[in-house]
Amino acid sequence: MNPIAIRLLSQQLVAPQFGIPAEVIDHMGAIQAQEYRMMRWAVAMRTRKPSAKAFKAAFDSGQILRLHLMRGTWQLVSANDYWWMLDLCAPKATSVIKGWMSSNKISIPDAEWMRIREILVQTAADKGSVTKEDFEQALLEKDIQMDEHRLSYHIRMAELSGTLCSGNLLPMKATYSLSEDKVVKSGKMDRDEALMLMARKYFQSRQPATLEDFVWWSGLNISDCRKGMELLGNAIHKERWKGRDFYLTDDCRTRGFRKGKFLLIPPYDEYLIGYKSRDIVLPQEHRHKAHNNSGIFQPIVALDGMICGNWKPFKEEFQVEFFDGGHAEEEGRDAWQAYQKFKKI
Repeated sequence: MNPIAIRLLSQQLVAPQFGIPAEVIDHMGAIQAQEYRMMRWAVAMRTRKPSAKAFKAAFDSGQILRLHLMRGTWQLVSANDYWWMLDLCAPKATSVIKGWMSSNKISIPDAEWMRIREILVQTAADKGSVTKEDFEQALLEKDIQMDEHRLSYHIRMAELSGTLCSGNLLPMKATYSLSEDKVVKSGKMDRDEALMLMARKYFQSRQPATLEDFVWWSGLNISDCRKGMELLGNAIHKERWKGRDFYLTDDCRTRGFRKGKFLLIPPYDEYLIGYKSRDIVLPQEHRHKAHNNSGIFQPIVALDGMICGNWKPFKEEFQVEFFDGGHAEEEGRDAWQAYQKFKKI
């Protein structure tokens, strides 16, 4: 087994199979979207012809949605997966957020939840696509002053209730819309079916991966993750590699990997954040240059799947710093040109 090559293929980072952004999200299940600007590249680089305009069109039309879903953080999901994933993940995510509130000594009474929810809904209904500043202004018009931190909890809970999701894509600011206006409501999915589908989407797009990786990524408890994997039956199998048990789908891709390819990977990308253990592609001595213990992830460079440096996506010129100094700055320039092209088309 060549785990790096299989991961690159499964994650669509080499030889991508999909032509449009929504297909990528469908395949991946969810893509981390912590960095509002760079989430676009995280999706587009996994398509055959990366295009910023294609991403915006998919986002604005509701084919792709952004919300706090798993682990209390931002993800992109497809319209096809929105409702069943919300049903599956919201209870655990809600518990996480309430834990944060408790640790920050924030208590919100039921009457406040209901009153603020009404204002958020009315504001989104009136404007269609609103920013947090629009919500703040609507609250002020009703003589309600609220700090940004407290308002964030109200918005997150509205997301997890299926009330709010992402609005239209702006250059820098997140927006919100009513979920019922953005994505068609689908029927309830059986919980076992949802667990099985979550497991399938995870392993088909991130294999080879461990049970612990799946638990970390999904935010679900270990018994639910085990059950989802068991329900896949013969569609998934186990392989032992360097003392650890990895799981792969029986139809995983093994062809299409070619050596010599540089990748400019955005911060918070699934190539790292999709796993609890990242040592397969990230040498331990360089871990701190890719992410810290507080969950801050940096833009990274990969050569043949191994993380080997950092790059600066918001500079006008290509700037890269390789960890070991063993590469010339010119290396990776083709990837930079592809990134620049993506922003223009």
